Amino acid sequence: MAKIGILFQAKTAADELAHELEKVLSQLGASVWLCPIWDEEKAKELIVGTEKILSLGGDGTMLRVARLAAPRAIPILGINLGNLGFAAELQGREALDRISDLLSGKGWIDERTMLQVEAPQTSAASLHALNDVVISRSTISHIIRIKAFIDGSFLTTYRVDGVIVATATGSTGYSLAVGGPILYPQAKEILLTPISPHLTLTKALVLPAEAIIELVVQTEHEAKLSIDGQAEFTLHNGDVVKVKRSPYTTRLLRFQPPSFFYQTLLQKLSSRPE
Repeated sequence: MAKIGILFQAKTAADELAHELEKVLSQLGASVWLCPIWDEEKAKELIVGTEKILSLGGDGTMLRVARLAAPRAIPILGINLGNLGFAAELQGREALDRISDLLSGKGWIDERTMLQVEAPQTSAASLHALNDVVISRSTISHIIRIKAFIDGSFLTTYRVDGVIVATATGSTGYSLAVGGPILYPQAKEILLTPISPHLTLTKALVLPAEAIIELVVQTEHEAKLSIDGQAEFTLHNGDVVKVKRSPYTTRLLRFQPPSFFYQTLLQKLSSRPE
């Protein structure tokens, strides 16, 4: 009996759809558990032994699900009920028509590189990101200086509003918004993109997959470390943030052909929130 988890945004349209999917999957013989995405401790208990996870919501929900599922290499089927849904496979109630495909083993696994980040504020525990790791100035409108080292060698001192370290998945997010390139989804390379650079290196760099990036914060004011735009930590002068490729990957379950990314890229980028 397949064990399938459903993580969803509570008190939204995703909540209703989650319960409909639970009913259909149970009728087809699957063992199903449901959990609101905000209750991560409960999800960590339920996830043991799970074969597949359904992510119901927008891109933010997918990022949270990815960090939960990646350490156990559990495939995720993204069901978009948000605006863009870059990483999602199905749209809303379309999922009800694809349940048999889910249980029959159809589809392929889209492996996405993740980042591992270490900083003094993360309690010595490594954190992992599917999209990006961002160091930025706090609310005070002063630039910060960030000394960047690649594999132990000094690169430059950025004078910026911030810098973004992004994966291929994150290349269509914040990094793209500040002028970074788009990487193909399965790329393992790492992007280093400055935010509003002042008299410093202005272009994004595409770094090798095995690059180790060390960023030293130099500021008289507080700075901020953001992981996937969700986990945030305060940084101070002299703090060092180390970023490299994570040993984990996010495994996305796909039914569309591998070329779907290019076919839908322009449509996604042209879409507007309602």
